[in-house]
Amino acid sequence: MNSNYPYIYFIGIGGIGMSALARYYKQIGAQVSGYDLTESDLCKQLKAEGISIHYHDDVNAIPQAVLDHPDQSLIIYTPAIPDTHSELQYFLNHPYRVVKRAKALGVVAEDKRVLAVAGTHGKTTTSTLLAHLLTQSSVGCTAFLGGISKNYDTNLLVSTNALLVAEADEFDRSFLQLHPHIAIITSMDADHLDIYGSVEAVKDSFCDFASQIHPGGTLILKKGIDLPKNRLKDISALILSYALNEQADFYPSNIEILPTGCYRFDLHLCDTLIKDCEMGVPGWVNVENAVAASACAFLSGCDPDAIRNGLKSFRGVKRRFDIQLMSPEHIVIDDYAHHPKELSASISAMKAVYPTKKLTGIFQPHLYSRTQDFHRDFAASLSLLDECILLPIYPARELPIPGVSSKMIYDLLQCPKHLLSKTECVEWIEKNKPELVACFGAGDIELMLPSIVDAIQ
Repeated sequence: MNSNYPYIYFIGIGGIGMSALARYYKQIGAQVSGYDLTESDLCKQLKAEGISIHYHDDVNAIPQAVLDHPDQSLIIYTPAIPDTHSELQYFLNHPYRVVKRAKALGVVAEDKRVLAVAGTHGKTTTSTLLAHLLTQSSVGCTAFLGGISKNYDTNLLVSTNALLVAEADEFDRSFLQLHPHIAIITSMDADHLDIYGSVEAVKDSFCDFASQIHPGGTLILKKGIDLPKNRLKDISALILSYALNEQADFYPSNIEILPTGCYRFDLHLCDTLIKDCEMGVPGWVNVENAVAASACAFLSGCDPDAIRNGLKSFRGVKRRFDIQLMSPEHIVIDDYAHHPKELSASISAMKAVYPTKKLTGIFQPHLYSRTQDFHRDFAASLSLLDECILLPIYPARELPIPGVSSKMIYDLLQCPKHLLSKTECVEWIEKNKPELVACFGAGDIELMLPSIVDAIQ
């Protein structure tokens, strides 16, 4: 699939995983083009890199070379694209090779030594940090990331060596296209129940993923994650544990918070002790992510000094505890958290870093189905805030579900609360000028950030 297709066309090219693949194929010499619904900043960057993109679903807008050469064109689409999409239907009804993003990534990874990071949350920061540890050391790696690395301002890193870091996404069971040599599982909570149906099915799929680790490989598993005992026989990999607040195969000790909000600690990697590690980004959640990433880097040949240097020089991922404004009076943070467990972790991390400040959270629920499934859990997590603003649901790939709205969460909140439109939210921020604001969600809430920062300033 890598070399046989001179023309690669992406349906939904602006997605974070899709854009990394688009950059990869462009880099190996293919003629890359695609469609997306919105002209995001990421799409603008892809166009600046020489990739042709259009923004309306129109078969006539597909580049002529793709239309003229079905036998030489590979079509890659995201599962977020509806079946009714006319361009997708055109390709399915003509003699093209049409594959989902996960399949394309799986084929790219076939001849690589794969380091895969899975989990219902934590995987993007952990995989990005792992890629940074390897890249800034003498080891190196190719990496397909689920976020934009702030160290490299991209979601794709390319190296000539055989190591490939991949974020292993459980949505649509995409991660089952990967056969890693080392895998990390950061978390295994109920999510994507519109796909899986039950939390038992989610766990079963993670076990399927773990069973695909190569013979002689390693599973780095967060301590406390209970894999179904009847499935352990299917996992041939060596299972090693990591933890934040207790001993494990990999764990930190002597943890202290610095005035910057970043943490210093000693890092235990099996029998190796790396003293005086310091994170380059704030939040205790990043210490936990660092233990997992460091464990994988260590097992992949990264030496202790390179790990220490890499942790300190890590600048994080866009939209993960991403500070947008920092002044003596006001702080604005952007965060991708869109699951109740993610929200609880992010909010508690922010409160630990800024214990004297009142935390106002703005939350945009992502998906009607997720809101329906978890509205009580969302309310419990968001009630950790000092004040909460709820925005309307971001539908993404879904049609509305009758009776499902942000008010389901709002009614159960146990903190001062507001149910506002985006415009009303910015007006409220301008009037009240809260000292610490965090924007949460996986939808388009990030587009509000310039207006929120302006309103505060």
